[in-house]
Amino acid sequence: MKVRLPIREVHAREILDSRGNPTLEAEVTVENPVTGEWVKKRAGVPSGASTGQFEAVELRDGEVRYFGLGVRRAVNNVNTKLKDALLGQDASCQHRIDEQILGCDGTQNKENLGANACLGVSMAAARAAAGALHLPLYQYLGGIYTVKLPIPMMNILNGGKHADNTLDFQEFMIAPAEAESFAEGLRVCAEVYHNLKGICKEKGLSTGVGDEGGFSPDLPDTESALSLLVEAIEKSGHEPGGDVKIAIDAAASELFDHETGAYVFPGESRMKGQRVARTTQELIGYYESLANRFPLFSLEDGLDENDWDGWQELTRRLGDRLQLVGDDLFVTNVKRLSAGIRLGAANAILVKVNQIGTLTEAFAAIRLAQENGFHTVISHRSGETDDDFIADIAVAVNAGQIKTGAPCRMERVAKYNRLLRIEEELYGELWK
Repeated sequence: MKVRLPIREVHAREILDSRGNPTLEAEVTVENPVTGEWVKKRAGVPSGASTGQFEAVELRDGEVRYFGLGVRRAVNNVNTKLKDALLGQDASCQHRIDEQILGCDGTQNKENLGANACLGVSMAAARAAAGALHLPLYQYLGGIYTVKLPIPMMNILNGGKHADNTLDFQEFMIAPAEAESFAEGLRVCAEVYHNLKGICKEKGLSTGVGDEGGFSPDLPDTESALSLLVEAIEKSGHEPGGDVKIAIDAAASELFDHETGAYVFPGESRMKGQRVARTTQELIGYYESLANRFPLFSLEDGLDENDWDGWQELTRRLGDRLQLVGDDLFVTNVKRLSAGIRLGAANAILVKVNQIGTLTEAFAAIRLAQENGFHTVISHRSGETDDDFIADIAVAVNAGQIKTGAPCRMERVAKYNRLLRIEEELYGELWK
């Protein structure tokens, strides 16, 4: 029997994210007329520091308060326009809810209402519908095919815009590729993380953490960072490139100098006392060298978001050896992903729901990627909340991989803990 779940209330408020900046939290209340139950659920919207130019617009107030970063305008859009559009609508029809949201905004990039307003309501509606039907969110979103727990791609060294250090690349991650369960993989990563901290202390390096909980010491170059990871993996009793592999998020768009057409490495330049810049061809060659010397399996945003020719060359030269992930390149956008598939640029997509603004659009990008043999990686943002929604998405779509930071800072750990609970629901207590 089809149960219609009318929306009875829509509300939003301004809250703080993990960087102490404002973000939006939305609440949606739905009614289950069969049980007479009213269910209210909320969702918090993340915010990125390193953002692609083609992402949906995050609406900010631009006023004195919070240095212009307030989201009262977006909150008001939820509490007026989106509320008026959605009251009485059936929350169990997610695509129709999202169509209403998109129609109310009326722009391609959500610049009218703000992607933060749109996404908050989209997620809260899905969570409320799942609650009203007494279904786990991952099952509500994915149906009976929710069987695969993701491998954590854990960012344990931070650089770029995520830390105040000399590392130019943004993330250095580990992945427990051979773990028999999510819980086991999480344990492996946590132990490597703690051993990395001990190694940094022994070497007199800072053990302060960046936005995503990874350590952020000053290091001379990328090779030094990768060497630290290899040392930590080995100290934990694992084989680098065997049961524990390494991934990099270069965030190369942040390094690209539009005037010279080169990629400038300010941290490496400072540490070496001379300007370090690489052309597209030189940077691709640099990645090849790193892949030859270190157990890399994944490279994210290796080139600028507009360098389609470079991405094609990168994919030709390294696509059979590495997972090449488009984040700023694709921004969870079906049109840009379609271009990448057609051109043979990249072989994986990073999925950040706030890049596009509704669940329906994000799931369309995931489906397109999977139908065309692209790997999918579900991802957090550097400015996070304690909301664990993306953990359920990763399981719902059998993504296989998730990025949600180091085992440090509760806004990161919340996602890992949610996945532990999901694994127990699906497979029982595996340690027994």
